[in-house]
Amino acid sequence: MSGRLRVYQSLWATELRRPGHPEAPVEQRFDAARDYGYDGMAIDLGAMDLETARGLVPNYARTGLGGLLTAFPRSIEELRPALHLAKDIGSPFVVVVGQVMPVQVSGMIPVVREWLRVASEEQVPIQFETHRASITNDLFSTLQLIDAVPEMRLAADLSHYVVDREPMLPLEAELRAQFSRILARSDSFQGRVATRCQVQVSTRFAQHRPWLDLFLDFWREGFRHWKTRAAPGSDCIFLCELGPRPYAITGADDEELSDRTLDALMLRSEVEAIWRDIT
Repeated sequence: MSGRLRVYQSLWATELRRPGHPEAPVEQRFDAARDYGYDGMAIDLGAMDLETARGLVPNYARTGLGGLLTAFPRSIEELRPALHLAKDIGSPFVVVVGQVMPVQVSGMIPVVREWLRVASEEQVPIQFETHRASITNDLFSTLQLIDAVPEMRLAADLSHYVVDREPMLPLEAELRAQFSRILARSDSFQGRVATRCQVQVSTRFAQHRPWLDLFLDFWREGFRHWKTRAAPGSDCIFLCELGPRPYAITGADDEELSDRTLDALMLRSEVEAIWRDIT
């Protein structure tokens, strides 16, 4: 087994979106990610437009953080400028949350293949994120899609599928096997813990421990798959992506119930321990 784990922070996840309070300057948030010891910072084009994102490029050289880009293309060709930006920030691949969403799997197949064609032309690999409200919205259709398009690789954010399927714990064997098929096709992983009813919960609350354990088991399995096929010197990216409200749960005082900065650091510690155990 080979490869290195690199844990990234999400710029979107550093937003507070707290009414009446301005966001911290982007430069300050890049500096904080560096100072907390993250290996990189991810830009999410679902949270900002392309022109704004282009203005962030100098922060990568300034901080030494690695780059990563998530794109939300609404057409085949809309992916291309995102791939250009990915090159500018040194993103090793682009995570695609495809906004072209045919109802039938037969309609999804040519869309995925066209995005793969564009990525090949631009020489930037792409991974399709397992994400609601996208071409991979549903676990079952995504399983059919990866069977139909063997070259399709995934970025596993299983929080979307856990809340979508509403499973009881422990998972039934058939559903667990379906998650395993997703993990086997995943080349990167995203850090968020869901329950059967909520897409994002605090990892530091004791009542959520059974769900955290489920996700740690997912990531352990995903890391094992990744390590068996990794080239020497390659990096496995784990993206801490604990989103602001409405992903983050708030109380009657409109304040978040948990500290996402601490939650993300806990996740990082947990996955780094898993990685060491399977090296």
